[in-house]
Amino acid sequence: MNPQEVVDIVDHTLLAPEATKEDVLALLDEAERLGTFSVCVSPTQIPLPRETTVKVAAVCGFPSGAHSATVKAAEAKELSDAGIDEIDMVINVGKAKEGDVEYTRREIQAVRDAAPNVLLKVIIESAALTDDEIVAVCKAAVAANADYVKTSTGYHKAGGASVAAVKLMRETVGPDIGVKASGGIRDGKFATELIEAGASRLGLSGTQKVLDTL
Repeated sequence: MNPQEVVDIVDHTLLAPEATKEDVLALLDEAERLGTFSVCVSPTQIPLPRETTVKVAAVCGFPSGAHSATVKAAEAKELSDAGIDEIDMVINVGKAKEGDVEYTRREIQAVRDAAPNVLLKVIIESAALTDDEIVAVCKAAVAANADYVKTSTGYHKAGGASVAAVKLMRETVGPDIGVKASGGIRDGKFATELIEAGASRLGLSGTQKVLDTL
């Protein structure tokens, strides 16, 4: 793939807990210079320190996903009220491991209802799930009217994105729901493999390096 095809689907990401206002400004400068689709930041970085020409996303229930559905919905509403374009929410991975798919559907629905006009991506932590669990939570996301399913936070010890997970997620949700790959994408070869497997968005913190290695 050529660099333009990749950068057009990149969420240029900064979620380090120690990130400062100056770091966010640098993120915005780089995103605009590269022409990424969006930036993705922590909720406390909203509103951004300045206006930007790219879309703006923020995370919800990040990174553990162990917050209650009520808390996630409140966070989503606050972000929506602040004018955010997109929300990346983390599911309760423990409930998914228990097989409580209805809990997963309800918590996604709670966030969806709290921010009905915001594009919603659902982070499933695919590396921590079995194939059957991946299929189940992806189906729950579709049932709750999510716009995307997303592999990873990038913070889980089990790891980040994989080609196998992206392929399975795409097969499960079909062509009309987005699939975002994130976590551990550090070079152009891997990014290309993920896109070929079905990823329609990439979450990258090292966007320039990925583009340089295509």
